[in-house]
Amino acid sequence: MRRESWDRLLKIKTSGRDDSHADQYRYPYEPTPYEVLERLAGSGLITKKNILVDYGCGKGRVSFFLAYQLRCRCVGIEFDERIYETAVKNQEESVSGTRVEFIHAKAEAYPVPPEADCFYFFNPFSVEILRRVLGRILDSWYEKPREMLLFFYYPSDEYISYLMTQNELMFTDEIDCRDLFEGDNSRERILIFEIEG
Repeated sequence: MRRESWDRLLKIKTSGRDDSHADQYRYPYEPTPYEVLERLAGSGLITKKNILVDYGCGKGRVSFFLAYQLRCRCVGIEFDERIYETAVKNQEESVSGTRVEFIHAKAEAYPVPPEADCFYFFNPFSVEILRRVLGRILDSWYEKPREMLLFFYYPSDEYISYLMTQNELMFTDEIDCRDLFEGDNSRERILIFEIEG
């Protein structure tokens, strides 16, 4: 399905890039392509029993799509107030809005709820912030050990180098998305890491 069709079906507006508040630590808003989300939804790794946290959720595309397709609950964390307000406005109209929650907060300050078990990242911020976010995720795991899955779409070399050196994370698989776009870009994939329960 074309991306405009998904936005129409979900009754949301999530297209377009926004770098008005981007800096060296927080990267521009750019929505995950629907083709990639279709592939993630089809992986069987996320089900209606899961609660997914989308870091740097932007206008909410990941949350609305996965809540609609998989009936999971989603929590979107967004630092930029203007973009956060767009997500909340989308929620009022969206067909899957009742299974979605948005929180205006810095990702590294967000206390991970004990029921959250899936985490999605599309390069929302620097490795320095990722390190602190991962610390929050691990704090939640130590308080309530459970299986957790972390999904990293279009990972940078910097992200990969950092993630591969974290003892608590186990690289389990990747979802190859190179065939979805022209150019055979090796970054077109979702890396999957697990923290065992």
